[in-house]
Amino acid sequence: MMRHMRGESGERIRIINQHGTFGSIAFVTWIGAFVYFIHDAKNFGDFLFGFLEAWVWPGILLYHVLKAVGA
Repeated sequence: MMRHMRGESGERIRIINQHGTFGSIAFVTWIGAFVYFIHDAKNFGDFLFGFLEAWVWPGILLYHVLKAVGA
């Protein structure tokens, strides 16, 4: 996405955002994790726990990877 703006002294400034691909991949990954964690949900508590798990699993995975490599 590219936008044009004017700076304080009137010069034209071009702003480019190029992080859409990572956001799309992260969203699809989150949806997959969410479906995986709630596929056996029997009540609202299980559903809520699956929702929270889908948000935190990347951090848990990174923790264990860093622990395994000795960081």
